[in-house]
Amino acid sequence: MSVNRTILFTTIFLFILQACAQKEAPQLAEYSEIIAGDQRLNEYLPLINDKKVGIVANQSSVIGNTHIVDTLLHSNVHIVKIFSPEHSFRGNQDAGTLIGGSTDSVTGIRIISLYGKHKKPNQEDLEGTDVVLFDLQDAGVRFYTYVSTLTYVMEACAEHGIPVIVLDRPNPNSFYVDGPLLEEEFSSFVGMHKVPIVYGMTIGEYALMVNGEGWLRTKQECKLTVIKMRNYNRNMIVKLPVKPSPNLPDWQAVYLYPSLCLFEGTVMSVGRGTDLPFQIYGHPDFTAGNFAFTPKPLPGATNSKYEGVTCYGQNLITYADNFAGNPPLLNLTWLIESYKSLSPNHEFFTTYFDKLAGTDKLRKQIINGLTEEDIRKSWESGLKTFENIRQKYLIYE
Repeated sequence: MSVNRTILFTTIFLFILQACAQKEAPQLAEYSEIIAGDQRLNEYLPLINDKKVGIVANQSSVIGNTHIVDTLLHSNVHIVKIFSPEHSFRGNQDAGTLIGGSTDSVTGIRIISLYGKHKKPNQEDLEGTDVVLFDLQDAGVRFYTYVSTLTYVMEACAEHGIPVIVLDRPNPNSFYVDGPLLEEEFSSFVGMHKVPIVYGMTIGEYALMVNGEGWLRTKQECKLTVIKMRNYNRNMIVKLPVKPSPNLPDWQAVYLYPSLCLFEGTVMSVGRGTDLPFQIYGHPDFTAGNFAFTPKPLPGATNSKYEGVTCYGQNLITYADNFAGNPPLLNLTWLIESYKSLSPNHEFFTTYFDKLAGTDKLRKQIINGLTEEDIRKSWESGLKTFENIRQKYLIYE
């Protein structure tokens, strides 16, 4: 074989290898295509029959069109406590709103809020409870606080010998892993573990990782059961049937949320108080935008940034709709370009930014003018370390 033919075949072979290694574009999927953990009643009813059940749930905890609490009561399950995360049990409160305990008006069951100063169930909260069900629709992002609520629930239940059953649900952002790893000194309720911003795991897989890696602060292991889904793979962008929280109204907002939520630690608005939260961004003095919006009080966004003031910025609906052509990565371009536009006349970053990023390095890199490519290179080692940990706990293809 001639040298030229050898080079040709080698080139073709390398091209094929590269093509095979490229990640398949994510697929948009209807929720009805999946059998979620909470729908698999035959799998977990035998584990809770004749037991006093506590349940962590909110407005997303539905089986079909029926709330899981109503479904379980109809199945004669004895529910003694409802634990509600950020945004409350009915999911109508603003992000960050401090919520007290109450009683569900439909069932009369006591609701215990796991937000504000009371994020972790105490002994009194768990008294008279034999098992805790966990059924929340996650968004797959470190600063989305449901995985923090999950951790505190597992920790409390481990301390008191109470089993936890996680009813697994799809992660609409499970098709990629990206972002800086959280550094311990920046640990908070919007980031408790040394994971990247986008971790590519379902909430059930995340629970297995927290347990298996010994991330509960008491170093005890939770007696954990994960009720797996059927017909799910991690390359799906699932169109959720119910808002996971008030300002994530549709799949486009959930898709854009990992990149746009970093703006919450800046002077920029992400469209809270409009019909397009987490699908637009802007500022009253932003000059690089082609879109205008004026925030106003809305349910779940009663005190929005720049309320009543016209903001100028970008509408990202078209970007979201082109998901198959977008790289499976956090988009830093919007953040970097916004900083360049506003920083000469504005203090662009707030103290909240480093908590969201899980590090102060990203803020400093942007201020120092690093390119997106250079910033990404600084994440490589941490992402590789996390991928090795993550791999141990994946239960879906």
